[in-house]
Amino acid sequence: MTRVKAEAPVAVHRRRRLWKTRRTGRSDFERVRRYTFWTLLSGAAVAWLAPIAGVAERVGRGEPLLWATPVWVVGLVVFTVCYVTAVKAAVADRPYTRPVLISGVVALIVLATDDMGVFTGAITAAWAGIAAIKGSVRRTLLIWLGSSLVTAALSDPDVRGLNLSMAVWMGMVIVWANRFQLWLWKVLKAASEGREAQARLAVTEERLRFARDMHDLVGHSLSAIAVKSELAAKLAVHDGSRAAAEMTEVQGLARESLREIRAAVRGYRTVDFDAELRSVRAVLEAAGIRCGLDLPDAVLPEEVGTLLAWVVREGTTNVLRHSTARRCHIAVTVEGGQGGTAVLQMTNDGVERRRRGQGSGLAGLSERTAALGGSLTAGPTASGGYLLRAAVPMEGVV
Repeated sequence: MTRVKAEAPVAVHRRRRLWKTRRTGRSDFERVRRYTFWTLLSGAAVAWLAPIAGVAERVGRGEPLLWATPVWVVGLVVFTVCYVTAVKAAVADRPYTRPVLISGVVALIVLATDDMGVFTGAITAAWAGIAAIKGSVRRTLLIWLGSSLVTAALSDPDVRGLNLSMAVWMGMVIVWANRFQLWLWKVLKAASEGREAQARLAVTEERLRFARDMHDLVGHSLSAIAVKSELAAKLAVHDGSRAAAEMTEVQGLARESLREIRAAVRGYRTVDFDAELRSVRAVLEAAGIRCGLDLPDAVLPEEVGTLLAWVVREGTTNVLRHSTARRCHIAVTVEGGQGGTAVLQMTNDGVERRRRGQGSGLAGLSERTAALGGSLTAGPTASGGYLLRAAVPMEGVV
């Protein structure tokens, strides 16, 4: 019987807690998104290079500031606002034609006001970096080379060649660096969405499998019960003994169906302990938490292993949701030899101070553990960590 044995922590927290950063509380997915945003936004800083360099040069020579300086400042502020808007839209995969057009017009105005030396092409290179960030390679080349030629056309004839070279070089660096960074972000985003879709698909397939199992198990029995009940109702008037015999068969079919349903549900709820531990370790380490495992050589009974697997699953969920842990250790021992007591201890650091008592998940597991004659405790330790301990007797458990 195929089961999804260890997907609960992943299915619940995969997207939000996939790559958790312990110090900031942000996921690595969110950190990559922010890094992409700030990397693309660096082009706006390049746009300010030419005016700042030009003003500094004139001030250094003792020359007065030009009338165009306020125009540069206002234009660059508008350019920066449009640039930020376009970057946000590009990262969110939304259209951003209007801010690109506005920023392009502003760049031309700033260039036309005065020559800014060898850094004249900085603002057009910055504009090309956001205008050509998406689209085909052909479009990218046209925007890159076109912005460089415009820079050369608006430059002082004495330094036109140098300005063209600078515009081509800066444009190439900014344009292709931005395209690569956005492409990398899209790849990581698609991978994250693919893992989330895979988890949902696994859950859906398991639900369909269980529905098919229920139909196969009880469909025939319920049909037979319905037919025999109708027959018994008709025979009750004329042949009571035969009607009683039919109802006895109905009773037997009902009990058999109930037994099969219980067996199916029990099998559905059975969890492979070893597979659960491997999955939990992978989830924790993917979240940046070092996880150690100490396992016994003895084979645990199926019911005990299933219960401990649920304990580990709940403990992992709590570590991901309610702590800033960097280390976690899971130890399973068997006390008293064969037929003794299986003891699970799960410890982690990074306990939140505001956490008090047990949640509803641990309360339910305490009841299930007590039903098998065991005990479950959870709470902070003297060393500042958190300990989840379950002890279940194996004697008499199949």
